Amino acid sequence: MALNWRPWLREQRGFLLFLLGLGVMRGALADWNPVPTGSMRPTVLEGDVVLVDKRAYDWRLPFTSIDLHRHGEPQRGDVVVAWSPADGTRLLKRLVALPGDTVAVVDGRLWLNGAPVPLTPGQAVADEPSPLGPLPAFRADEALPQGAVHAVQRLPVHGPLQQMPPLTLGPDDYFLLGDNRDNSADSRVFGPVPRRLLVGRVSRLLVSVDPQAWTPRWERVGLALR
Repeated sequence: MALNWRPWLREQRGFLLFLLGLGVMRGALADWNPVPTGSMRPTVLEGDVVLVDKRAYDWRLPFTSIDLHRHGEPQRGDVVVAWSPADGTRLLKRLVALPGDTVAVVDGRLWLNGAPVPLTPGQAVADEPSPLGPLPAFRADEALPQGAVHAVQRLPVHGPLQQMPPLTLGPDDYFLLGDNRDNSADSRVFGPVPRRLLVGRVSRLLVSVDPQAWTPRWERVGLALR
């Protein structure tokens, strides 16, 4: 006997419309993104969930990268969610260089347009998690040109991420770095990110949970990022 779905659909119409609206909102307006890694330490921690404003730069057809209208320009210092041009992984990084900028990394220090980006003296901390416990790290504030001052972290390691020859960005390309400069796969690895792969801007945390103890970090709920 054939099932009659019409009574059930009538009863659940409100709930189904809510799910449809939620899907459209996540596809076109706003989304949330759990953070599984420490590549943005100390700004964003493992276990944070960030709010993604998908309207910040472009209006797009929901669930696609098809631009309908450009109404905002990405800025140096923006924390963004983007798709990796290498493998399509969804990433959380900081946008540090704009189209036409020349970017380089010298001994771990970011350079823009032929000059090092200013850093405060900073301080030593022991906050980088590892299987052996906290590792020593060094934190300072970085001041991007026309961008907000934000914290960056360095680790006492020497590797390929600490050197990158000058690269001039194309007319629609952006350069992304993790704030945890020695523990981040970013544009130093996969190159510039085209604008069409920028999902949106992140300016605030929604919630945060310590992934080791599975306890809420109440002090980070609703925290504004810089």
